[in-house]
Amino acid sequence: MLLTADALIGRGFFYLNLFKSRGNFIDSVYFYIREKEYTMNISKEELSVRLKTENFPMSSKYDPHLVIENQMGPNVLWLTEWLCRDMSFEPGERVLDMGCGKALSSIFLAREFEVGVWAADLWIKPSENWQRVCQQNLADRVFPLHTEAHALPFAEGFFDSIVSLDSYHYYGTDDLYLGYMLSFLKTGGNIGIVVPGLMREFDGEVPEYLTRRQPSGSVFWNPAECFSLHTLDWWRRHWEQTGLVKIKKADILPEGWQLWLKWAELLDELGTGFDDEAPALREDRGRYLGFIRLVAEKIK
Repeated sequence: MLLTADALIGRGFFYLNLFKSRGNFIDSVYFYIREKEYTMNISKEELSVRLKTENFPMSSKYDPHLVIENQMGPNVLWLTEWLCRDMSFEPGERVLDMGCGKALSSIFLAREFEVGVWAADLWIKPSENWQRVCQQNLADRVFPLHTEAHALPFAEGFFDSIVSLDSYHYYGTDDLYLGYMLSFLKTGGNIGIVVPGLMREFDGEVPEYLTRRQPSGSVFWNPAECFSLHTLDWWRRHWEQTGLVKIKKADILPEGWQLWLKWAELLDELGTGFDDEAPALREDRGRYLGFIRLVAEKIK
């Protein structure tokens, strides 16, 4: 199966991360363009086997081509399924999926829990996500929109739940942001996030293997964005100090670095990965890198 970069996202597959801080008004966008063709030289059946894991049985049901062609980072279905184990949803509830990317997490939530999902993203056009949603027969449950994290167009208390997968660390480190986002969540509603983070603080300088330049010229640890990665204790304190939420779950994904590496190696094999990820994860072996989950109830 021959796919062009256009099949992945717009004109070329690009990696972009937004770090926006109200405090210092910094916007940094990083694009990693791949204007080349690549060959999907692994059969759909083998891809299904490679993506199957006992930890995430719900995610294993999804078409592997859908997952691969619409990825924008770590495997978002795995992260969404992990988050949902400690969140409860009732059919028909309204859920905000903030920073949804290409809406795979929104599709998962709508299909598995029969909720209505507002799929909000700054960089992916709503029309593109709408096409994907319709192809999955979820036009009555997933509603894509274009919005920036600091300018959400919703009524106060509109949502029953808010989720964010692999994006909250780009805007949620602002001391005032949680209070802003919670204004759109009903009292008693849940907010849940999964972010890449640090398993421990660095012992001095950032390890050399994280800043080592790869053949493409890229490095894993880009200071302009990676200092938005924090430890579990940092995130817990960051939310608890507001007095606005009650933490219900705060933990680290067991063997998260191995799952991240498994995914990165598959993307490298397909020619769609970033050549700085897998080497950094192999050498780090979970010492610093992994995934963090927070689930909290709005109490004010």
